[in-house]
Amino acid sequence: MIARLRGILVERRPDHVVVEAGGVGYRVFVSLNTFYELPETGAEAVLLTNTVVRDDAIHLYGFAGEAERACFNHLVGVTGVGPKLALGILSGIAPDELWLAVRARDAERLTKVPGVGKKTAARLVVELEGKIPLGEVAAPEAVAAPGSSPALAEDAVSALMNLGYPEPAARKGVERVLREMAGSPNLEDLLRQALRQLS
Repeated sequence: MIARLRGILVERRPDHVVVEAGGVGYRVFVSLNTFYELPETGAEAVLLTNTVVRDDAIHLYGFAGEAERACFNHLVGVTGVGPKLALGILSGIAPDELWLAVRARDAERLTKVPGVGKKTAARLVVELEGKIPLGEVAAPEAVAAPGSSPALAEDAVSALMNLGYPEPAARKGVERVLREMAGSPNLEDLLRQALRQLS
């Protein structure tokens, strides 16, 4: 199984890239989140990969980081979720935001991801609930500590940008929510309210 790929990025498209390594061009399917992390064509790229073997093909799925690859592995273990849908889900929601939604049992948030209906969202919540990686998502109490607003705001802006929102819009939405919310909100609440502002 190919677990890591390093080479020259010769083709770059939103759904897949081609990386040339050792004279061989490997087509690797990627999420939009990973696509945005990659350099321009002609530069060296490093991708963590999963190899999926089917009767008629061998497909490579690439990830910018271990968090996304681990999330992909959990997603394909959910009933009715194959590699293509799992990658689509990761194009619409960052791993941290996915785990926050699962922790909050927020199936409604998951239905906003393209390709995810109510039944699939419910399955994601139920089947992923016991698989949230320890230490991968900050506990709400940890991010709600007094004086943590600047770091909290940056985390929220980063999460929104991973979902595809432009930085100015993401920053404006987060700042508006922070002004309107009383006390010290946690990351989960801040993201939920910011997404309502931006939707």
